[in-house]
Amino acid sequence: MKNVKEKLKLHNVTLAAMTSVSVYETVKALQYSMRGIEFGEVVLITHKKPWYLPKEITYKHTDKLTNIDDFNYKIAYDLCDFIDTEYVLLVHHDGFVIHPEKWRDEFFEYDYIGSPWPIPSDGKMHCFHDVYGNWVRVGNSVGLRSKQLLEFPRKANLEWTRDEEGLYNEDIFLCCRHKHDIEAAGMKIAPLEVAKYFGHEMTIPEIEDVDAPFLFHKWYGRNAGYPRFVNPIYLPWLMVKKVLRPFVHKYRRWKQEKSGQ
Repeated sequence: MKNVKEKLKLHNVTLAAMTSVSVYETVKALQYSMRGIEFGEVVLITHKKPWYLPKEITYKHTDKLTNIDDFNYKIAYDLCDFIDTEYVLLVHHDGFVIHPEKWRDEFFEYDYIGSPWPIPSDGKMHCFHDVYGNWVRVGNSVGLRSKQLLEFPRKANLEWTRDEEGLYNEDIFLCCRHKHDIEAAGMKIAPLEVAKYFGHEMTIPEIEDVDAPFLFHKWYGRNAGYPRFVNPIYLPWLMVKKVLRPFVHKYRRWKQEKSGQ
């Protein structure tokens, strides 16, 4: 474990985010992730340089991501073009470093590590399995990846396909549908026993003995108290929504009662 009072030096890691939405919030997430850590580089990959971008964050251009499918494809195949270090730590506006003191050097032993996934309930359609039907417990878009893994989909000519739910998800694509290809190439995806100390997304029994993770994704369960960044231009509308919400609920109840008469 590293002492948070001493700046953690991760010079072989690029802290990165790619987005065309929630750009202000993403910049704030990058800044929050930099607390107590020296990265090799910090980059925002987007379609237009924000005027408020701090000088310590480098702007790198990509075409505008018009939908979530664009994002997933570019992460899977193009992220490698923007990374010049041995590893990338990918964050989002809703998932970023929260406890830098929880970093472990053993995370570098793996080519992909993210927050653990739950075991879906019986009978529920899911994609958390490899091509052999084995459960896959570790994936998640927010996480640490090696440059070798970033380059792999292109080099191996992996075909971009939808999952069983008809969706394009780059983490499912890599960690489930092509887990066997990644491992056959000599790379490793972190096991649950290590990933539970790295990140938390869903509340699962296996993380109960972990007091706090290095990073998080989504504000589920114990993550609910972590920071949420809001673009100031939306604050007036949020205030209006807060005032109107009780009246909206009262109107909906009135309509339900009237329709039931």
